[in-house]
Amino acid sequence: MGSNQPFLKFKFTMIIFVQKMSGDKLLLYHPFVSRKGIYGGKSVSGQPPQDETVELVAKYTYGTWRFQKGWKKPPHIVDAEGVYFTDASGKKFLDFSSQLMCSNLGHKNQALIDAIVEQAKKMPYIGPAYSIDIRAQVSKALVEVMPKGLEKYFYSTSGTEANEAAFKIVRMYQKPKGAYKIISRYTSYHGATAGSIAATGDPRRWFSEPTSKIPGVIFAPDCNCYRCPFRQEYPSCGITCAEYVDYMIKNEANVAAMIVEPVVGTNGVLVPVKEYLPRLKQICEENDVIFIADEVMAGWGRTGKWFAVDNWDVKPDIITTAKGSTGAYTPLGITATTRKIADYFEDNYFAHGHTYEAHPLAMSPVVAAINEYKRMHLLENAKELGKHMSKRLNELKERHISIGDVRGIGLFWAIEIVKDRKTKKPFNTRVDKATGAPLMVDKVAAELSKRGIIQSTWISHFVIAPPLIITKEQLDFGIDAFDEALRVADAEVER
Repeated sequence: MGSNQPFLKFKFTMIIFVQKMSGDKLLLYHPFVSRKGIYGGKSVSGQPPQDETVELVAKYTYGTWRFQKGWKKPPHIVDAEGVYFTDASGKKFLDFSSQLMCSNLGHKNQALIDAIVEQAKKMPYIGPAYSIDIRAQVSKALVEVMPKGLEKYFYSTSGTEANEAAFKIVRMYQKPKGAYKIISRYTSYHGATAGSIAATGDPRRWFSEPTSKIPGVIFAPDCNCYRCPFRQEYPSCGITCAEYVDYMIKNEANVAAMIVEPVVGTNGVLVPVKEYLPRLKQICEENDVIFIADEVMAGWGRTGKWFAVDNWDVKPDIITTAKGSTGAYTPLGITATTRKIADYFEDNYFAHGHTYEAHPLAMSPVVAAINEYKRMHLLENAKELGKHMSKRLNELKERHISIGDVRGIGLFWAIEIVKDRKTKKPFNTRVDKATGAPLMVDKVAAELSKRGIIQSTWISHFVIAPPLIITKEQLDFGIDAFDEALRVADAEVER
């Protein structure tokens, strides 16, 4: 690793791999491993040769939610176990966001693997028109953990499909009274397909406008006390963000449903004040509007309860969920409705379904996952470690002038960084994200990667959501890395 080795420049949080030939062996070098921090490596010709896996993936597959020019060298991952995953150079990383906030049970949980293998041997596929054991077992298990009253299920293969199903169900259910509009919120993400992207408030929706999304979705303000859209203070605000929804419903007319992430996920882990969700549910009931809780990310123990709504004793009319239901071992989406909604379709045609509905393999790890959450006391672990996380992150805030806010619940937290703490001026904006401008969070994430931490970022905040099996020591390792990495943001704060 001589001084004549080329340095690589990084604009993205992705890990970039280069190779070096050594005799007849191909060695992979991670750019962040060397003593000097960044090492390129050379082939005999003086040019870094390509990792064949990386080359094939980049050449033949799309990188999602990105400009494709930044998809030339996606990280080559070769193994994952527990709370870690390993790249092709052998470097191990702490998975500090559970991949896409979905690997709640960590990697290589043997109980889940065994359940999948058993189902694959027994019946890997049968159409959705049949009764099979795994469908009955999963449904029975869900009744025990879902909020009371949610006891009719539609099984799909992702969170976005779960939300699509919910939208079709509520529009069919509300059709007799002519209601079809859906209220979402500006700070939200509900999926990538035509219905769910229409209900998404963040800039990913912009690229689907005007023709690639369904009509009839309107947006309400968020419950975000750090950046209150009404510039009020809690509790003197009277929960204006909730009361305004009542105003919207009465003035819009024809509102069929409202969808909310009980704790907003990717867009900042916004934990509502205690009055907010109960009041929203009450407003929906008073106006005959279906209340949908999108628990794709916040569900399955992430907040210290089976579902985030349980923290406020709210009973939705519909819950949509996915990710943690299988620990991401198989792709499953779940749309759960009340019996009242289900009964409507006794004499009205249920016009929804697809080939992979209630797919046996997709459902196969659910019962095992629920048992593992219980066996390892992971809901309790999330609650207890959440207290420790709160303490540590608030200590970080005291030491780092770039931190504007820390917030969270259970093992679901965000650090929001700002250029000016007094004015709350962000380092970056939604437009920056949409146009591919360099982001400060990505610079910090690159520093975390050097220290063996992979961290999810979004515009001006970090979503900290490690696997629920994480230990206190592992959590401290990740937070200690943040303590060092945040210096790059501190250096660019306006003083």
